[in-house]
Amino acid sequence: MKTSRSKYYNASRSSLPFEDGMGNVTRANLADVECETAVLVGIITPQQNERKTGEYLDELEFLAETAGARTVKRFTQKLNGPSSVTYLGMGKLQEIRQWIVQEEDAEREVSMVIFDDELSAKQLRNIEAELKVKILDRTSLILDIFAMRAQTANAKTQVELAQYRYMLPRLQRLWTHLERQRGGAVGLRGPGETQLEMDRRIILNRMALLKERLREIDRQKTTQRGNRGRMIRVALVGYTNVGKSTLMNLLAKSDVFAENKLFATLDTTVRKVIVDNLPFLLSDTVGFIRKLPHDLVESFKSTLDEVREADLLLHIVDISHPDFEEQIRVVEKTLADLGCAEKPSMIVFNKVDAYRWTEKDEDDLTPVEKENVSLDDLIRTWMTRLSGQCMFISAKEKTNYDTLRQVLYNKVRELHVQKYPYNDFLFEKYDE
Repeated sequence: MKTSRSKYYNASRSSLPFEDGMGNVTRANLADVECETAVLVGIITPQQNERKTGEYLDELEFLAETAGARTVKRFTQKLNGPSSVTYLGMGKLQEIRQWIVQEEDAEREVSMVIFDDELSAKQLRNIEAELKVKILDRTSLILDIFAMRAQTANAKTQVELAQYRYMLPRLQRLWTHLERQRGGAVGLRGPGETQLEMDRRIILNRMALLKERLREIDRQKTTQRGNRGRMIRVALVGYTNVGKSTLMNLLAKSDVFAENKLFATLDTTVRKVIVDNLPFLLSDTVGFIRKLPHDLVESFKSTLDEVREADLLLHIVDISHPDFEEQIRVVEKTLADLGCAEKPSMIVFNKVDAYRWTEKDEDDLTPVEKENVSLDDLIRTWMTRLSGQCMFISAKEKTNYDTLRQVLYNKVRELHVQKYPYNDFLFEKYDE
């Protein structure tokens, strides 16, 4: 498995902010590390069967790979729900610890254990005390990837605010050397301000500064959107790594960064597209994911405003993914949370060239599974009820690309005439 170098961020302990000699608040600089190894942990519950847990751990492994870690082992446990104290049962934690010790005895270091759910401060402390290695949860892993991917000042500010929001309730009492810094004077005797309280105050002050920066960015973005003229706005939305940026490059003839990794796009990119005689604005937005941290949604408000203000949403779906139906539900729920559920939209099923299926033998009487359904049969199922509101394409191979452009032209033209009935952007076409 090919991995990349990465700066790893341990939200539970290693990245507390500090003040430098100039009075600026920064994060500790962590050295680059070579391909850390990771153990993945998930639970099987009545609401989440073993197959579903396996798919979630596959996605968690992809997240770990994107961040620069190589997965070496998985552990699962059947529970009615996660323990509020240790997430797993103590027996399973001891089993994981025993395996880690065996690996260390064999000179195979285990860098971290990653859990597929967000852990509370209590769970983090108890698990770390038992396993004695670096502990990450799904949220901190996603935050790390966002921090690694952020390029612009806007994205960096949004990610840093989300990191501080995640970090604040998880600060630990690590220092006591400043407990009596305010004692010694009449009326001021007492424990004074602990290092933990200082960290909280520093983080809260930093968060206030970042929020003010984001408000200024939001005002700038609003002004930019207001100056874009009277054109219909189309936004590409969807799960992460479904091919939104590839389709953006195809439609807009642009060079937006696209890569087969999660969250390749963080900053919204807007391009002017002209189809026949119709110009419109096309935006490529950050991808959604299962259990997308709420702090990230809050921090990326100015980025997601492109979705809120769009006239048409193109919901891009990776039809080759075995769990694409749940990805559709995740995106639809996120759009509903953003207040965009009622916007005009169209589903574009991408990557038809990568769709794979296994034909059942004629004498095989076992129930038909998802992997036994051909693409043609899949199209004839529930998708036929979308009555022209979906398309099947391959942005990479340009399959059905001309049809997509024509359907998009018709939809944008209809919205354009309704919204701007006297706009001279929509000029007449003349035959050559």
